[in-house]
Amino acid sequence: MTYCVGLLLENGLVFMSDTRTNSGVDNLSVFQKMFSWTVPGERLITIMTAGNLATTQCLVSLLDERSKTPEDRDPSILKVSSMFQAAKLIGDTLREIILDTSPTGLSGDSSFSANIILGGQIKGGQQRLFLIYPEGNFIEASEDTPFFQSGETKYGRPILVRAFDRNMTFEDAVKLLMVSFDSTLKANLSVGLPLDLQIYERDSLTKGMEKRFESYDPYYLKISEGWSTALKEAQRSLPNFHFEV
Repeated sequence: MTYCVGLLLENGLVFMSDTRTNSGVDNLSVFQKMFSWTVPGERLITIMTAGNLATTQCLVSLLDERSKTPEDRDPSILKVSSMFQAAKLIGDTLREIILDTSPTGLSGDSSFSANIILGGQIKGGQQRLFLIYPEGNFIEASEDTPFFQSGETKYGRPILVRAFDRNMTFEDAVKLLMVSFDSTLKANLSVGLPLDLQIYERDSLTKGMEKRFESYDPYYLKISEGWSTALKEAQRSLPNFHFEV
């Protein structure tokens, strides 16, 4: 399983993904799920993958291979004119892969299924964030829905719904994501460390700060322990329920 989150802030985009894949509780592996294509000063495009590992690896390899083709025979993620066209290209490529590998045809619940979070900015356009489905269609983040999750979403969603603010700083956004991921890690063993983080500053048109949080990372440990303590203190501070006699 996977947990990925993309946040659409006023001042940029924040991406975070776990790195665990599993085929049963005794077969756990670490695989990168965040990938970027960038031409500094012209575009930054980042995706996070969730779903069948063979499908998502094939998607990334195909996008990368076609981006290096000098001819215009194959569509290239480095040549699309807008983030909408990037979303369409990734959706079409994902659908192509699933159709080629699935003997029963395209299905959202197919074992070859995958979901993609796409974010970035191309010169001349605005920063944008999309969620792409295995059928190739997609939706875009907005002021009403300013973040997307994929994979094991339910455990980390409550903190995002309660505390997310599009005007928050990058520092606060990272803190919020760390709490969301820590809650998911505590509840589901199919999501695991290390965690990958990438920050994109609006209109910079280049890759921003990147970091991998390992299990021994001091900041991760401080957030995990601090959040547990804060929850206990908050629960104790709430008014007690009184039983009627």
